[in-house]
Amino acid sequence: MKKYKVAVIPGDGIGPEVLAEGKKVLTAVAEMANFEVEYDDYPWGCEYYLKTGEMMPENALDILKDVDAIYLGAVGYPGVPDNISLGGLLLKLRKGFDQYINLRPVKLLKGAPCPLTGVGIEDIDMVVVRENSEGEYANVGCRLYPDSPQEMALQTSVFSRKGTERVIRYAYELAKKEGKTLTSISKGNALGYSMVFWDQIFKEVGQEYPEVKTSTLLVDAASMFFVKDPKRFQIVVASNLFGDILTDLGAAIAGGMGLAAGANLNPEGKYPSMFEPIHGSAPDIAGQMISNPLASIWSIAQMLDHWGMNDWGQEIIDAIETLLVEKKTLTPDLGGTAKTDEIGEAIIEILKR
Repeated sequence: MKKYKVAVIPGDGIGPEVLAEGKKVLTAVAEMANFEVEYDDYPWGCEYYLKTGEMMPENALDILKDVDAIYLGAVGYPGVPDNISLGGLLLKLRKGFDQYINLRPVKLLKGAPCPLTGVGIEDIDMVVVRENSEGEYANVGCRLYPDSPQEMALQTSVFSRKGTERVIRYAYELAKKEGKTLTSISKGNALGYSMVFWDQIFKEVGQEYPEVKTSTLLVDAASMFFVKDPKRFQIVVASNLFGDILTDLGAAIAGGMGLAAGANLNPEGKYPSMFEPIHGSAPDIAGQMISNPLASIWSIAQMLDHWGMNDWGQEIIDAIETLLVEKKTLTPDLGGTAKTDEIGEAIIEILKR
């Protein structure tokens, strides 16, 4: 029997409670699909930082390097600066394990709330492929002349040919495999080096995929069309910053942050990939058991997809959709009265029907 080892980093705030529901679902699927899952929990995050001065141990990458997946909750807590919590854990894992693909589904499920009028489920169904290892988040820069009138901050984006080409090629391959269109998001009119370079490589790689129908949009226009005409998007490829912003906008039009999952992939499998709900730690509601764990359960579907069990990944998506349609067991953000720890059991019950 195949055995998978999953490193669990529950993190802060609502992270532990939403991940507990995802673990329930994965364990149930393992029983139904005849494989095993072993979990190793790590208490890293902001509370760990306040005790030790670091978000995770210095040898964290060595500790995690042989697992089959990393399951991350949420990171962030009052009193710990956001640049510390993000840079000390999430970005270190993404970069250290070369998780250069961030895969975010933006799909409106039946029964999910949508703030747009006149939009059906068939109109919001896209996947955003976000560059995840460099770009605007390379964190190269400096502060000069601190605390003086001449003080300045320099922040340099890094767009390597290797990094840009591999994310664009991944997006082309996905579009080719699924027979979908591909839209590249840029800002080449204003960013005359990085984004002109991005546009050039998108065009170069595209010559190898004549069967893929493509378009290029400036990020401001893309933001508008995400709201006004989301059906025009199927596969979207974007840089680290633009992909980050657009996928949060995508979550807003496709059911809210409680339904937004993300996969941080090392496609070659040299290093472990990481799966997470993309909402924040929401410390204001932590412990009340009213948080929505559906995004963390959706990220389990992404984990199964990564392991080659796409049928089971789809089964989980279908179960989430059934839950939303039936409206029997929903958390308060979706108009229900259910507690967080009731959702996993409800999904499992649907899966077993």
